[in-house]
Amino acid sequence: MDKMDILVIGGGGREHAIVHALSKSPRAGRIYCAPSNAGINMIAEGVGLAVSDFEGICDFLDTHPNIKLTVVAPDNPLADGLVNELEARGHRAFGPRAEAAIIEASKKFAKELMKNNNIPTAAYEAFSDCGPAVEYLKKTAYPVVVKADGLAYGKGVTICSSFAEAKKAVEEILLDNIFGNKNPSVVIEEFLEGREVSVLAFTDGKTIKAMPPSQDHKRAYDGDRGPNTGGMGAFSPSPYYTKEMGEWAMKHIFLPTVRAMSEMGRKFKGVIYFGLMMCKDGIKVLEYNSRFGDPETQAVLPLLKTDLLDIMEAVIDERLDEIDIEWSGETAVTVVYASGGYPGSYEKGKEVAIGDVGGCFVYHAGTAIKDGKLVTSGGRVLAVTAKGKDIPDAREKAYAALKNIRIDGGFYRTDIGLK
Repeated sequence: MDKMDILVIGGGGREHAIVHALSKSPRAGRIYCAPSNAGINMIAEGVGLAVSDFEGICDFLDTHPNIKLTVVAPDNPLADGLVNELEARGHRAFGPRAEAAIIEASKKFAKELMKNNNIPTAAYEAFSDCGPAVEYLKKTAYPVVVKADGLAYGKGVTICSSFAEAKKAVEEILLDNIFGNKNPSVVIEEFLEGREVSVLAFTDGKTIKAMPPSQDHKRAYDGDRGPNTGGMGAFSPSPYYTKEMGEWAMKHIFLPTVRAMSEMGRKFKGVIYFGLMMCKDGIKVLEYNSRFGDPETQAVLPLLKTDLLDIMEAVIDERLDEIDIEWSGETAVTVVYASGGYPGSYEKGKEVAIGDVGGCFVYHAGTAIKDGKLVTSGGRVLAVTAKGKDIPDAREKAYAALKNIRIDGGFYRTDIGLK
């Protein structure tokens, strides 16, 4: 059996989960990761290249001809066209091209796609000028959701209970441009009530294979209090998302989305993320992402039985219909251990101690080695994933493992999987 070397782009917990899953493939040779982290470096070779260094990444691949696959995981390089650049340089890549990744990079584009294709979503209006946006806020019902149009590292959504809050959120996006977008614009949409669920799916632009549904916990603190974060934990599968719901969503949301993208000349090949709300009047789309979610990936991929490398190659070659993807049938719970102060300002270089975690797996996100010691290098530091027969069983294992991990000044939620 011929083995192939692989390069994974990214250096967080999601990438650690991807590298870990790929390392199980009997066809995987050496795995490289750019820029990597201390945990990934235990099973792959770290490459000191930023995800934005397209030229450096392509040059690295040119000098490592045994690398036959590059997996682009983060949102920014996908939106900025790294897959386009890799393919133009003759390199095989997994992930959507820029023209497809726009489904995440522009909330306005996504909402228009849904509106034009009768895909259920919240009512909305889009603005690029602050004046009209504020006037609209004076007439709208509350609570209301204010979204930055571009990429915002999972922090561009604000649920506003009053005009004052909404006005502040709009001004920060349009006037202060806190997310640094080239032409800032904002989407103001109806607040949907219900239970959220995330569905990741492999697609080759024709066939869609959904992964087990997962549920993320965005707020920083217990009881869904505090600021929004990139995600403080997740569990999968969600017991609230039934087989019948999945079949309905496939027919009315997933397939129409992928078909619409192909019809627009924006064929989507890779992993597409459907953020859904289960409302009283049916399932509606909250958002799309153009890649594996984080930390949902850390809860979903450990349940995968089929070779991830085989799946990725089938997506690239547009033969996903030939692959039968199997899942373990277990439940996984993932708890994120974060730096004190996250998602606001936090100190780096805090010591990390990992003891006996039993059968759990610890995915590294923001870690580094300094003076021979494991230290923090980011806001979300670790994600502890446990598998069990159900959510209570997996929860118990995850939190037992967390008792043997310590991050100086760090914190984690104690209620992941309870809601």
